[in-house]
Amino acid sequence: MNKELYLETAQIVLEECSQALKAVDPEAVQRYLDAVLGAKRVFFVGVGRVLLSLEAIAKRYGHLGIQTVVVGQITEPAITDQDVLIVGSGSGETLYPSGIAKKAKAVGAKIVHIGSNPDSQMKEIDDVFVRIPVESRAKKADEIHSQQPMTSLFEQALLLFGDVTALMLVKDRGIRIEELWQYHANLE
Repeated sequence: MNKELYLETAQIVLEECSQALKAVDPEAVQRYLDAVLGAKRVFFVGVGRVLLSLEAIAKRYGHLGIQTVVVGQITEPAITDQDVLIVGSGSGETLYPSGIAKKAKAVGAKIVHIGSNPDSQMKEIDDVFVRIPVESRAKKADEIHSQQPMTSLFEQALLLFGDVTALMLVKDRGIRIEELWQYHANLE
């Protein structure tokens, strides 16, 4: 292993993430933000590394004053028809998130799916779909190929999508970034 390999590999990851984010439909992003801002609370559900990305998004949105909940937390309240559930699932077929989405839809919550497969079972219940068109198990012809293992690019792009949308909210609301420190954890 050497410095050149590190720099070359870092460039691959950065270029893939850039390509993935640029491929997201800005109109879908606006529908997503409208759903988030129109909700009383924003719930997040996913599994594995996708869940880690969603937890980071929930934390950042919390810093912006948005009431967020990660499904499964011990303090999770009941979801209502005033809330939105954001489902992170590249394939849109992941058992746990899709089951939770069906239950949330049954009580009237708005469903947002962030994924890569536009033809998944989630299309039957989602109100908003944000496609990050990266390589997935669906193997769609228009997916962005990745040199990284498995679904790494989806998880990375999802995390960065959260940071992009958070910064959009900061700019749109005229929030001064230095004022956000009041919301940062202080028991550390």
